[in-house]
Amino acid sequence: MFEVKNISMIYDMDTDEKMYALNGFDLKLPDKGLIGIIGPSGSGKSTLMYCLSTLKKPTEGSVLYNGKDITQISDKERENLRKNDFGFVFQKHYLVPYMNALDNVLVAGNPKDKDAVSRAKQHLSDLGLKEREFKKKPAKLSGGQCQRVAIARAMSNDPKVIFADEPTASLDHENAFNVMNILKKYSENRLVLVVTHDKSILNDVDMLIEMWDGTISDVHDRL
Repeated sequence: MFEVKNISMIYDMDTDEKMYALNGFDLKLPDKGLIGIIGPSGSGKSTLMYCLSTLKKPTEGSVLYNGKDITQISDKERENLRKNDFGFVFQKHYLVPYMNALDNVLVAGNPKDKDAVSRAKQHLSDLGLKEREFKKKPAKLSGGQCQRVAIARAMSNDPKVIFADEPTASLDHENAFNVMNILKKYSENRLVLVVTHDKSILNDVDMLIEMWDGTISDVHDRL
């Protein structure tokens, strides 16, 4: 599904001391499975995810998605790709403050989808929210609950790829492992990429990518 070729992300291009967030490497990812990306702060793991998801364009190299270089597509094509194929979970939940939990999940879906409401409620329930919490706005939910709403939102449109940047950072260990179990099940037929500092939540990943100083230091392929 994804093939990265000689990818680099360089900051401070006009200075003598260029900073390489990604430093020229190749990578190939499977069509489905749970992929963990781990490394210390500044290792390039989030930058790699942003380049794969078209949120950032690499300075050099190419990112192929189903054989097409998505670094060269138009803004409209990029928008359609994010809408139809990709789901996102960020460290901050970015919920709409005046919408309740259920509406925040539905906002990312297809308004013509008749099953969207029941599916959204099921995702919220699976992630540990009670039905009485579906109608609460973000200000009335805990940080962990808001993050779980954001995860349900990412799954709402049944994307082919979910990009999750520190999805369990605001959760206790019990809820963190519950979220990872749900993402693992989702990855049986889809691709899920999880960036994290916490190696303990990556015990069941199908591939573990370790990063260091903008390069891939190791890949453990368990597929």
